[in-house]
Amino acid sequence: MYSKLSFTGELTFFQKLRSLDYWLLFCVLLLGIISTISMYSSEGGQILYYTKSHFIRFSVFFLLMLVLSFLRPSFWHAIGYLFFFIVMVLLVVASFYGVKASGSQRWINLYFVNLQPSELMKIAIIVCFAKYYHRIQITNVNTLQGLLIPIVILIIPIVFVLSQPDLGTSILIALSGIAVVWLSGVKIKYFFYSFLSLIITAPFIISLLKPYQKIRILTFFNPERDPLGAGYQIIQSKIAIGSGGIYGKGFLKGTQSYLEFLPEKHTDFIFTLFSEEHGFVGSFILLIIYAILIFRIISIGALSRSFFGKLFCYGFGTSIFIYIVVNMAMVLGMVPIVGSPLPIMSYGGSSMLATMIGLAIVMGCRIYNKELIA
Repeated sequence: MYSKLSFTGELTFFQKLRSLDYWLLFCVLLLGIISTISMYSSEGGQILYYTKSHFIRFSVFFLLMLVLSFLRPSFWHAIGYLFFFIVMVLLVVASFYGVKASGSQRWINLYFVNLQPSELMKIAIIVCFAKYYHRIQITNVNTLQGLLIPIVILIIPIVFVLSQPDLGTSILIALSGIAVVWLSGVKIKYFFYSFLSLIITAPFIISLLKPYQKIRILTFFNPERDPLGAGYQIIQSKIAIGSGGIYGKGFLKGTQSYLEFLPEKHTDFIFTLFSEEHGFVGSFILLIIYAILIFRIISIGALSRSFFGKLFCYGFGTSIFIYIVVNMAMVLGMVPIVGSPLPIMSYGGSSMLATMIGLAIVMGCRIYNKELIA
């Protein structure tokens, strides 16, 4: 179950430190600084609750990431199914006994933080699938068993997340799992058949949605149908981004944000605030940072000798890309509002914790890139 190292002897602590990907660390730190400054801006240029909380969480989780980075990929491979099971149990507990807020029941009160297990499931599903496909031969990937087991594993957490209800997170979990399935070598025809099935069953699926979820879909097609209600957030978001222009209005000078036209600007709509203040140029630089981050994750996967490490890095890198695209498309009105946080930038302890755990596994694959997993 554990690894066979292709090099002689154990790595020393300083060798492990030198093996860290410092470009990746630099991008994470830079995003942490930018996000903290954005939180400061969202509170009107004052160090209040969200700014202090976000800074503390980032600092603690960044240190946790560094500590977990020294765990071998074989450790994560060994506990892959157990990790998924533990997060699944937390998800069930949250669904039945969790903290209720704004009509949703998706958090567990741990006293020092309200944990949202569905965010951890985004990472757990990638670890689980990476372990599963590491174990089976490429020739068995497209067999009935090879296709059915991952589908069942993926559907179970999605059902519980939908019951909370949390449509956005369930979609992101599904996309994370599908990304790993795709990368494992499943034939494209099966994705085509699944897409056709989704189109055919779409009316039935829509009928099962909550009223507010149906309103979000209708608002996406025509935000002006309810400009002071369901369409208010997206209309104000597009006004704020558009008003930023090329260079932005300047730090602490975003009128849409400061005049409180834009609600929830510290969470899923943090990019809107950032874009209004720093314009197209600032937004482009932010995208460059994310691009470098994803490139480094994929590069680490390419260097890893274990299939588990490759599959996790490729899957996690693809998931980060999906989260960024969905969040930015959402605030630009290109997709319905689904509650997708922007990695590291958005306020939210569970989302940041999940992202840092994922980055720690990637960094472990970098340190032990010559490790083979039996």
